[in-house]
Amino acid sequence: MVAVKKSANIEKLQQEKEHLLAEIERLRATLKTEVDPDADEGDPDLVEREKIIALISTMEHRLEAIDYALRHAQEGRYGICERCGEPIDPARLEALPEATLCIRCKTILERQPRPASTAEEDRLL
Repeated sequence: MVAVKKSANIEKLQQEKEHLLAEIERLRATLKTEVDPDADEGDPDLVEREKIIALISTMEHRLEAIDYALRHAQEGRYGICERCGEPIDPARLEALPEATLCIRCKTILERQPRPASTAEEDRLL
C-alpha cells in the first residue's frame, strides 16, 4: 500500500476516534439525568435511555476496533492481514480503515460456526 494512502487512513482512524470519544461523552452526559423510579417499563424516557445505552455500547466496540488498528499502525503492521500476513486490499482499508483482516480471511471466519454463548449453553442443558 502506498505510504500516503496508509497515512490518510490512519488519520481517518484518529479523527473517527476523537469523534466517537466526544459523542460517547455527550451521550453519557444525557444519561446523568434522574429517571422516575415509578416509570412504567414502556415509558418513553426509559425506552430512549435504553437506546442511548445500546448506542454507547456500539460506539465503544467500534472504538476498540479503531484502537486495535491504531496499535497495528504503531507496530508497523497496518494494512497487513493478521491471519494470513498478506496485504489488505487498499479499497477495503479505504472503506473500513480499522480492518485487520483481508476479505478472504474475513469471509472464512464468518463462515465458520460460532461457539454457543453461555445463555445458549444453559438452555441446552
